[in-house]
Amino acid sequence: MPRCIRSLRDRTRALYNSAFGSGKWGLQKFTTKRISDLWAEQRARGVRAHLLVDRPASTHHGMGVQATKRVAASRRKKFSRLPRVRTFRAITSRTATALSLQGAVVSICMVLLAWSPFMLPKASAQVDLKLSADDRWVAPEDADPNSPSSQLHQAQMALARGDAARAYNLATGWLDRYPANPLRAHALLLKADAMLAQGDEYKSLYDYEELIRNYPGSDVFVTALQREFQIAKAYANGLRRKFFNTFRWLNADEEAQEILIRVQERLPGSQLAEQAGMELADFYFRKRDLQLASDAYDLFVQNYPRSKQVEKARLRLIYTLLAAYKGPLYDARGLFEASARLKELQALDPVTAQRVGADALIVRIYESEASKLLSEAAWYDRQDDPISAELYIRRLVTEYPKSIATLIALREVPQLYAKLPPLVAKATPDYRMLRKQMLGLDWEQSAPESGELKAAPVGAPQENTMPGENASPEPPPTPAPPSP
Repeated sequence: MPRCIRSLRDRTRALYNSAFGSGKWGLQKFTTKRISDLWAEQRARGVRAHLLVDRPASTHHGMGVQATKRVAASRRKKFSRLPRVRTFRAITSRTATALSLQGAVVSICMVLLAWSPFMLPKASAQVDLKLSADDRWVAPEDADPNSPSSQLHQAQMALARGDAARAYNLATGWLDRYPANPLRAHALLLKADAMLAQGDEYKSLYDYEELIRNYPGSDVFVTALQREFQIAKAYANGLRRKFFNTFRWLNADEEAQEILIRVQERLPGSQLAEQAGMELADFYFRKRDLQLASDAYDLFVQNYPRSKQVEKARLRLIYTLLAAYKGPLYDARGLFEASARLKELQALDPVTAQRVGADALIVRIYESEASKLLSEAAWYDRQDDPISAELYIRRLVTEYPKSIATLIALREVPQLYAKLPPLVAKATPDYRMLRKQMLGLDWEQSAPESGELKAAPVGAPQENTMPGENASPEPPPTPAPPSP
């Protein structure tokens, strides 16, 4: 029995006992059967006493006076304990009054008990409990099926069942009806998820952005960023936007880059930002945008030095720096950076450096830098500036003495030395001795090829143009003049 009904029963019993007492006629001993039995018993006993006691003596079947008196006396003695008619009438009068009052009270109590389910609050069915912030199971604040939270829950259940269209309609209607509800962030997420489930990921980005910008403290803030990251990842891997909501035709590379950058800005230092940074760098690497790829991998190494993908980022950074160098005629800043990164990799992770062939890469960078200096010297020689050309030759011989470009420069240096002024020629290194030691040629002895300086071509190995090799074929011999 509910506590409220027990309380009403106790109050009614106390009121009745205070009015009629708690004795024989108390409510706790009062039943309908008991009332009927007492009434019948009192009535029968009263009638018998009246008939036998107050009956005239002459009516006793013709008996004598004395016999009649003796019978009457004995009967009086027998029924002396029974109440007289006068007493019975008083008892029955009080009993009738009490019974009428008791019946009225019982009727009122029955009416109150009958209406108690309507007056008392409805007993709720079994509800789902929710874990509070202090680790206690509490009932939801609002279990009304017409409440905003229940309506939003219906939309969530529709999306969970796979009915994205109904979930979208319910979420849109909810947002229109409750523009300032605290659950608006959840409704925006639900609406965007419904559009994403329908294949309209570009429009869902608008709702995700509204949630992220207006509700940064919501518990679904990170979830919205994760949804945006998944969309950006799909765009970065080749997914195209829909053309007027029909077929996928529009390029979405710009959207992918923008979203990946925003994820890193809005949640810095997180695992999601780490994934976005690596995805952005890989996107540039796949698109052959080597400058942006090197910058992205460099930022990843700086921001996430303890990441599991930092080894991949270091190697990709070195590869992009090497690939960005187009040849001796172009800028060589990437070569110096790649050389420094390789030496750093050898110090931090020797096993990985040996596995990727760091020594061979350093040799390649060494030869490329020397070829760059030789190409600079050759350009000044073509411009009739022997002094500047000799300065680059001097630097080449000093900094890269074991390179193939140094051998080529020493082979051509006698022709350049002859163009120098006497004062400049006296300050030059001993090219005669260097030429003799490294080439085995005397100063006057001409090299197989003479003329202006030529830079050592450097290219990819598959082109057979390793440093020191001449990629251009030799010119065909000049045909002999025809005989007259």
